[in-house]
Amino acid sequence: MWGLLKERARPDRVRSNRYAPWFAVGSVCIGAFMGQLDASIVTLIFPSLQREFAAPLAAVQWVALAYLLVLIALLVGAGRLADALGRKFVYLCGFSVFTAASAACGFAPSLPVLVACRMAQAAGAAMLQANSVALVVTSVPRERMRIALGVQAAAQAVGLALGPTVGGLVVASAGWRWVFWINVPVGLAAVVAGRYLLPRTREYSRGGGFDWPGLLLLATATTGLMLALSAAAGLAMPSWSIAALVVLAAVSTIGFWRRERRAASPLVDPAMARNPAVAAGLAGAMFGYLVLFGPLVLVPQVLVAAGLGELHAGLVLTALPAGFAVAAIIADHTLPRQWGNRRRSLAGSLTSAAAVALLIVAPATPGLLVVMLAVLGLGLGVFVPANNAAVMAAVPVRMSATAGGMINMSRGVGTALGIAVVTLALYLAHGPDVTGARAALAVLAAAAPAAALTAQAARPRP
Repeated sequence: MWGLLKERARPDRVRSNRYAPWFAVGSVCIGAFMGQLDASIVTLIFPSLQREFAAPLAAVQWVALAYLLVLIALLVGAGRLADALGRKFVYLCGFSVFTAASAACGFAPSLPVLVACRMAQAAGAAMLQANSVALVVTSVPRERMRIALGVQAAAQAVGLALGPTVGGLVVASAGWRWVFWINVPVGLAAVVAGRYLLPRTREYSRGGGFDWPGLLLLATATTGLMLALSAAAGLAMPSWSIAALVVLAAVSTIGFWRRERRAASPLVDPAMARNPAVAAGLAGAMFGYLVLFGPLVLVPQVLVAAGLGELHAGLVLTALPAGFAVAAIIADHTLPRQWGNRRRSLAGSLTSAAAVALLIVAPATPGLLVVMLAVLGLGLGVFVPANNAAVMAAVPVRMSATAGGMINMSRGVGTALGIAVVTLALYLAHGPDVTGARAALAVLAAAAPAAALTAQAARPRP
């Protein structure tokens, strides 16, 4: 196994092939597909986990939140580690950890054990996601970067699109444990494919150490915020803990940014974060994924509460990531070529905002939900690749893995907030009825225009 994980050159016949860059992109797309397939399936099994473990939604959501919090804490660090040790090596290590932890999730005998296994799974996912964008950027010519990133986003979108349908079929026929076990054969194939198709790292950025205090402060800030939201949403915690956790998250956030300004090897490069295009793009990634993952939690809760099964809910929910996939694949060829990343981001985010606004006032029938979710996905499928390309174009190639980690960290924060705020809105509205659904959609309706504002603000630095 260690021979497979060691960063070695590709075979000569692969390296000399004119399609070698796209072989590498295809290998990265396996990880992109697998990660998003898992993400969209997990939100669908929440009702099954609530029944099996006799737990409220506020507790079950930690199957997703624990994964996301570990991911957020480790993404930037994994990117810096890959810049120093080799992106291919760290990427393949991550796939091995992710695959083994997926198998363990399927055998979990209780909810706490499942949450712990998901945290191990997230450690592997951090090594995958922190390197995926960097491997794409360093494998293809710069003038083809946006197309390559669009292909990668499409692979993510296909994973998201298949997740609800596959998850509904798996849960209905074999049970929720197989949702994790299906990752195992895909992961094994990806490790072998990456060994032969991915190039060795071309540039190394050897730093002077690792910012462990910064990592601890970041993990404390994100965990404190998510715990506070969960406590407010009904998790069994003392009432005074909400205020204490909010204060802890705020103090940790301030401490993190102060630490980054004086650390010799910061997790987040302050100069990079001060670049307007980078800062706006990271904020846009957060709001975009908040809008994307909020409905992935909301729709199954509403439809299952209305008497539909997980399979039916999954089929309806598929419209959202399917629209995302279609837009990510065809947007570069159908939108005007003179439109840059900023204009594409603005168009996609405004389309998403309009779709969420219509969902609030429209009747919650399955047919209309499919149409509106598809439009929402189309808007996000235009916004996300253009937003990511704008960030990557604003940083030097030698920092691409670190920048990729920052993008994925922002995406993870947005995903976690999407899950947490929808859960909180449903709890405050006393359940997933029409009132609760509209309360949750109102939160998403505020986040979608925020993504549009970040697109408008993302002017590159001269």
